[in-house]
Amino acid sequence: MAQHPTGIHHLAFMAGDIKKHIAFFSEVMGCPLVALFDMHGVPGGLHAFLRMNDHSYFSIVQLPDVDQIPVQLGVTHAGNGALPSAPGTLQHLAFRADTEHELLALRDRIRGHGVNVIGPIDHGMCRSIYFAGPDQMTLEVACSSEAIDPARWIDPVVLAKAGISPDEAARFKAPAPYDGPSPASQPPYDETKPHMAYPKKAYLQMLTVPDEVITASASYAEPPVKAVPAT
Repeated sequence: MAQHPTGIHHLAFMAGDIKKHIAFFSEVMGCPLVALFDMHGVPGGLHAFLRMNDHSYFSIVQLPDVDQIPVQLGVTHAGNGALPSAPGTLQHLAFRADTEHELLALRDRIRGHGVNVIGPIDHGMCRSIYFAGPDQMTLEVACSSEAIDPARWIDPVVLAKAGISPDEAARFKAPAPYDGPSPASQPPYDETKPHMAYPKKAYLQMLTVPDEVITASASYAEPPVKAVPAT
């Protein structure tokens, strides 16, 4: 059983105008729209999913008044793959193409919709094209012909620049398996750990609620459109 993520189920981007994003990622990028519904548990929210394959989706969220939040290059957005944005923000997103032929076909599709594309550029570990999406997204499509070889691509000089010791590098290259109990109990609240942005009192209360109660009270398993009875 894998003890690490096996891929991306979905990437979720905020949209000022969800229709504009759906049009871009369906018509320009070729991803079919497969879900659009009221966002579960979020009043006024809309949630869309576009299919990349049966295991990976591109998700778009629209919330009230998001279009009034300013985009600020260097803070909220990078603007291109070489520019900064605030810590914790997505600097750029790279989609995958399986082959260089498919990479170039996607470049041509994007250009065919009037969107400028730079590349391909050969990075050794992959070849990439670059372009912008709605709301100042910085986007890339990349393809690799083989798995990345850490012996060739982890630079000892850059490990030192990042403050990573040889012992730490060894741990990072071969993460230890989890051998604790399952199910694992909720750990005590620790200010030094990452936390979601809820009102603190409510968040601390949520952490005391058993998993099965959260599952039962917060799940929305039924699709919004009723199934058509079989004839």
